[in-house]
Amino acid sequence: MGHLGLHTIFESEAGTVKAVNDVSFHIQKGETVCIVGESGCGKSVTALSLMRLVQSPGKITGGTIKFKGQDLLQATEKDMQRLRGNDIAMIFQEPMSSLNPVLTIGEQIMEPLIEHQLISKKQALAKAVELIKQVGIPGGREIAASYPHELSGGMLQRIMIAIALSNEPQLLIADEPTTALDVTIQAQILDLLRQIKEKSSTSILLITHDLGVVAEMADYVIVMYAGKIVEQASVYELFRSPQHPYTKGLLKSKPVIRQNLRRLYSIPGQVPNLVNLRDSCHFHDRY
Repeated sequence: MGHLGLHTIFESEAGTVKAVNDVSFHIQKGETVCIVGESGCGKSVTALSLMRLVQSPGKITGGTIKFKGQDLLQATEKDMQRLRGNDIAMIFQEPMSSLNPVLTIGEQIMEPLIEHQLISKKQALAKAVELIKQVGIPGGREIAASYPHELSGGMLQRIMIAIALSNEPQLLIADEPTTALDVTIQAQILDLLRQIKEKSSTSILLITHDLGVVAEMADYVIVMYAGKIVEQASVYELFRSPQHPYTKGLLKSKPVIRQNLRRLYSIPGQVPNLVNLRDSCHFHDRY
């Protein structure tokens, strides 16, 4: 997948917010690409733009999104419905708010199976139970009969992964999949994503603000700031020789156990207001 010159804006009373501003990158088959940056830099809006899920007052105003030779910005909504949850799937940030509280876990895993594979409910349930086992949750049938509020945060995130994997997507978009999970569960979720990639050569777009996750998971890294890509490189090159001052600041602010610091480093200054932002270096007044 690749997209060139993507622009996504939000119209407000104060003016135009350029949430995604001329963003371009490619994802190769079997590659894990991480988008890193602080909250509000445009990571999640970029992911939603790829799926054509940006809600009003937001809108995509320019660029191309190429997937298997097709420009998704020119695709009909019916075509996008065939792609979403099938060839391209997404793991959202908050499983408790993403899952339907009045449907069982099994029903929610079955839904994309029935929609895209046109199989019976009995066949879909059997596949749902198998998917629950694949993501490392024992007692598949009991879990399938459970409701979201009956499961822990770590289990719910695994269920989100099971739903995303149900139709063996070629591209998996994971938006902060370890948010609000303890470090042990985080490690298990990341290990599960790694296994998925190794077994099926699935391409993964991983969105995170955690540089430790980037170092562990990424083949290629994209650094975003104020809606723009400020640097992109292989994970090795980025950590070995960062070029942009914002990337250097991010790496410098990462906690290191061996360092005896009374206070963590923070980048001076403030993130610019994205309303009616000029097309110049958005970081110029912070270094």
